[in-house]
Amino acid sequence: MRTTKRALLLAAAVTLLTGVLTPAHAAPSPIAFAHGLGADRSGGFYRDGNGALIVNVTDAAGLESARAAGLSAKLVRHSLRALNSLKDKHDPGVRGTAWSIDVATNEIVVEADSTVSAADLGRLATAVSASGAARLERLSGTLQPTITGGDAIYGGGYRCSLGFNVRSGSTYYFLTAGHCGKVAPAWYTSANQTTKLGDTTNASFPGNDYALVRYTNTSITIDGGVGGQDIASAADAYVGESVRRRGSTTGTRSGTVTGLNATVHYSSGGTVKGMIRTNVCAEPGDSGGPLYDGSIALGLTSGGSGNCSSGGTTFFQPVTEALSKYHVSVF
Repeated sequence: MRTTKRALLLAAAVTLLTGVLTPAHAAPSPIAFAHGLGADRSGGFYRDGNGALIVNVTDAAGLESARAAGLSAKLVRHSLRALNSLKDKHDPGVRGTAWSIDVATNEIVVEADSTVSAADLGRLATAVSASGAARLERLSGTLQPTITGGDAIYGGGYRCSLGFNVRSGSTYYFLTAGHCGKVAPAWYTSANQTTKLGDTTNASFPGNDYALVRYTNTSITIDGGVGGQDIASAADAYVGESVRRRGSTTGTRSGTVTGLNATVHYSSGGTVKGMIRTNVCAEPGDSGGPLYDGSIALGLTSGGSGNCSSGGTTFFQPVTEALSKYHVSVF
């Protein structure tokens, strides 16, 4: 059977995914350890620049316990629960801003795009100071849903990208961005709309950013992969994870997860919460496209700032939430 990075992270005394016995003294997974600490003592975990997995803890006892278990650990001031609470409390909802959690620095990252006025920048600076756990950064571009993400799909006069093919029993669907699904009741393989793919059955935006399209064309061969990459499972992303994104405008691009549970207030209107923050570039037309780590599905392209010439920040809707909402699975 296939062995993945995440399978190794989740390995315990017996690795069920591979059937290989590990030593009895093997370290517990960072995921299990962080969860076992409890919400008020855990600062989450991340992969550092050298590829090592680091567990954040908020007290000396937790630090000692982590190191005794064979894990690399760091003492931090804030738990993930505290950071998320501070983020929600101090976010004034300014358009053109994004609020996310950087587990590596144990901070809230507040980003303001080029549309944010001087007055609103002042409001943000006050909020950042009041939180006691945030930093403010300026983005050169504009935070916007990239509606105009792999293969291209067309509907309602727009081009987006197919995210992941999914199924429920013998019925097949695909996921894409909710802001795409909201503007088109049907989707096609080309702009002239001669070959239909299927119909939008549900779409959520703002709040979330995912949509479900049911295939109605029985002559289409449905591949569960992404551009030749097999997709076998879905999971939540973690900070420091190396990822790829595929979209119909810019193809396949690579980068790293830089934040979690991001709240993005798009400058054109609409707020989306709980997103994955990355340094992977994207451009209009990439919306809805897949974010993945090898064979693991992670997210759907929502929007961001910048482009693939100068770089930028891109946010993704976690795919696990969409799979749970629609009771479908990758294959």
